Amino acid sequence: MAEKETYHNDDVVLDIHDKPPFGHWVGLSIQHLFAMFGSTVLVPILVGLDPGIALFSSGVGTLLHIMITKRRIPAYMGSSFAFIVPMVALMKTAGYPAIAQGTVAVGLVYLVVATIVYFMGSSWIDKALPPIVVGPIVMAIGLSLAATAASDATMNGKQYDWRFFAVGMLTALITVAFNMYLKGFANQIAILLGIIAGYLIAVAFGIVDFSGVINAPWLRLPNFEIPFIQYQPSWHIDAVLSMAPIAFVTMTEHMGHIMVLNGLTHRNFFKDPGLHRTLTGDGMASIAAGLLGGPPVTSYGENIGVMAITRVHSVYVLIGAGMFAILFSFIGKLAALIESIPSPVIGGISFLLFGVIASSGLRVLIDNHVDFDKKRNLMIASLVLVIGIGNAHLQLTTSNGILDFSGIAIATVLGILLNLILPAESRSERAMAEQKKER
Repeated sequence: MAEKETYHNDDVVLDIHDKPPFGHWVGLSIQHLFAMFGSTVLVPILVGLDPGIALFSSGVGTLLHIMITKRRIPAYMGSSFAFIVPMVALMKTAGYPAIAQGTVAVGLVYLVVATIVYFMGSSWIDKALPPIVVGPIVMAIGLSLAATAASDATMNGKQYDWRFFAVGMLTALITVAFNMYLKGFANQIAILLGIIAGYLIAVAFGIVDFSGVINAPWLRLPNFEIPFIQYQPSWHIDAVLSMAPIAFVTMTEHMGHIMVLNGLTHRNFFKDPGLHRTLTGDGMASIAAGLLGGPPVTSYGENIGVMAITRVHSVYVLIGAGMFAILFSFIGKLAALIESIPSPVIGGISFLLFGVIASSGLRVLIDNHVDFDKKRNLMIASLVLVIGIGNAHLQLTTSNGILDFSGIAIATVLGILLNLILPAESRSERAMAEQKKER
């Protein structure tokens, strides 16, 4: 049982421990499910895994994460894109048993780091991550996804399609209208209503493929890959070496998401329930996914964007989303219907979701009165923003495959180092200050 929290954020519709009425609860949870669905099932499709089991493991991972973090953090755990390259390579050689071993190894890396953080404490976090580092990182997280949203809303495969652009823009504008002019519960599910409206527009433009829905069975059992039942485990050192190091990349991105949630909810999750618990939650979610047949999982920016727009932060809504993900993985028609949502609809919604995340980073800078007349602040923010948004990634070729550190990971590490190394004032600023004193 979670400890009773004394703080309550009265500026939001539903705070973390507020329970919505049952009817509202269903709508709000399904809204989160729609927001993350496209990305979560895309990963297994690219790798060659069953989307149903990815949906199931994302729901299980979400419930595990919420339980381990003592129901303090409203986060959804979906399939991670960071591991696609090694998973594709492993799928072609050793198959899923190797991917499973790598996925479990990823989770174990998280648990090792969580243990270290537990014994070291988290007092270093405030020093390493002040507003001048957090704000630009959060902005970069949102804006680095802008190209993905734009591609979803314009590209039909490898070809530009004006119909996609029209559907994407109309979806975005209608969702803006819903957020501005609807009130009550309808306003709280404005994202879901925007997706539905976009879907109907996409149908009118003739870009929705219903064949998957027609051919899908009403009930289906996800293709579980459980060790000692579906296969006999064997040692795959190449899987461990190619996937485990990438855990440090997703770990950095996870911390970025926690920073965003800290700002949204007016809390410090690094201290309560503690970074060690959030890392443990992520790690256990990936271990569970590897034992069930899914890919590694991580927290999702799409769902953070939904919370930012709706101002509904209730952890119970995320619990409902996880339960619906598990349920829908067994209902073929429903899963196929959600899967048939075309990319321009998701792209149009993503314009708002990712933009709101970026705006949250800007708010961190404004609320903390960060002075950009100081060269130190200007240097840190400039490098973090451009490297993170531009995805100036570090790619290393090893004997076990390619190790790719994303621009966000590089920007985060660089921002932390610059903050610790750079003096409060540059030489020229000190010289000017001394000249003023002499006058």
